[in-house]
Amino acid sequence: MQLAELLKEWPCTVKGGSIRVEVTGIEDFAQGVKEGDLFIVRKGRKSDGLKYVDMAIKNGAVGIVIEDEKQLDSLKISVPVIWVPNVLKFMSYGAAKLNRFPADAMQVIAITGTNGKTTVSHFIGQLLKALHKNVIVIGTNGIYINGVEVNIDYEHLTTLQPKHLHKILKIAVSRGVEYVVLEASSMGLAKHRLDDCSIDIGVFLNLAEDHIEDHGSYEKYKAAKQLLATLSDQLVLNGDDSFCRTVGLQAKKKKAYFGLGNRVDYQLQLLAEGLSTSTCCLQSNKGQKVFSIPFVGEHHLQNTIAAITTVSQLGFAIEDICDVVEKLTLPNGRLETIENNLDVDIYIDYAHTEAALRAVLQTLNKTVKRDLIVVFSCGGDRDKHKRIKMGAVASKYADLIYLTTDNPRSEDPELINAQIAAGFSPKQKYEMILDRGKAIETAIRQAKPGDTILIAGKGHETTQTIGSTEIEFSDFESVRLTLQNLLNDHVD
Repeated sequence: MQLAELLKEWPCTVKGGSIRVEVTGIEDFAQGVKEGDLFIVRKGRKSDGLKYVDMAIKNGAVGIVIEDEKQLDSLKISVPVIWVPNVLKFMSYGAAKLNRFPADAMQVIAITGTNGKTTVSHFIGQLLKALHKNVIVIGTNGIYINGVEVNIDYEHLTTLQPKHLHKILKIAVSRGVEYVVLEASSMGLAKHRLDDCSIDIGVFLNLAEDHIEDHGSYEKYKAAKQLLATLSDQLVLNGDDSFCRTVGLQAKKKKAYFGLGNRVDYQLQLLAEGLSTSTCCLQSNKGQKVFSIPFVGEHHLQNTIAAITTVSQLGFAIEDICDVVEKLTLPNGRLETIENNLDVDIYIDYAHTEAALRAVLQTLNKTVKRDLIVVFSCGGDRDKHKRIKMGAVASKYADLIYLTTDNPRSEDPELINAQIAAGFSPKQKYEMILDRGKAIETAIRQAKPGDTILIAGKGHETTQTIGSTEIEFSDFESVRLTLQNLLNDHVD
């Protein structure tokens, strides 16, 4: 596509070079620029893209996009300099246009919330697949088409950058995909990554304090979440959550409320709960149905009714949806149980907020036979306010806690853990083992038959960031290695 064609409907000023040059891509990482790309100059947390203009041109950039008008005259380069009011908005638009706006060819569901985005997105994807529709799910755990992970080279973010997102959506169209289900993080929304995605349904799950340092304040965090309402044609909202209710009241759009309480359009009532299943009754103006789901715990009921409501709003019959709900499975790293011969229940879960940790511990507390053991910590360089709260939640349910590391980044992990321990009850038993693999091993080796172990915070993740170094690390692999070593010890 020629630069002139790409820019003709966007406010801009161009200086130098030719507007007839062919543009093949959008890139904001100079090292990743390829021949034919436009290089987007933006300021990051640690660096300014302006420093890398020469590298971008050397790598093949055919134009440089800026939002500082002063650079129009000061940049003396051989390719066009394009000024736009907001480079992030242009990056979204440019990537979408270069890929022929692929989202327009599908129905797009975007999900936001402090907790539950990944689970609800996978639930919706599973329901649509069971209803014989082709669906792509994009989010924290990766990219899946009809439940099969797609191996594509991209930057792994909860909400993908537009330069990757629209390429992937174009691939989805070519594979006959009809529905897109994606996670809309607060940072993704604030940075305009979904501005050109033609979102049919925006789903609001909940709001709790998180990512405050990233946004600057809780109010800005809320405002970022609310952007999804402006981008969506219709809304599905948690009627049990006050923030979601407020979003619904302010938005003059078609909407549907779901929840476990009253004053909702889709209400899920718990009739009976077993060790691993819940029997529920769905009541809505589109029909009623009694069915079972293979989970227990209030948060799983909330996630299930969110998915059912969304698929119903897409036009599917309640009867048909509820007939396949019992086949739902949790995504990787969400209360995932690890089989073993120790008579110990071992679970791995991504819970890294106060609300998520409470929900998981409440669920496990219903089935624990002896002691409940928790291995966790908090991330460094962010959300310091939640550490004492997560400590209090863990201490309320856990008989024994192993404090360890969870991406401490530039912070001292001992200080992070001290802030967590400040929320413990005076009688709480705990031990600090900073080597996360060693903490997991110790918890398993010291556990007695009948104990339950929760390893929380990282879930599906396969890396650990300590200082400025990212190392390979997996909770699953640590558990597997420990179990294998215990087996070898027994054989010896």
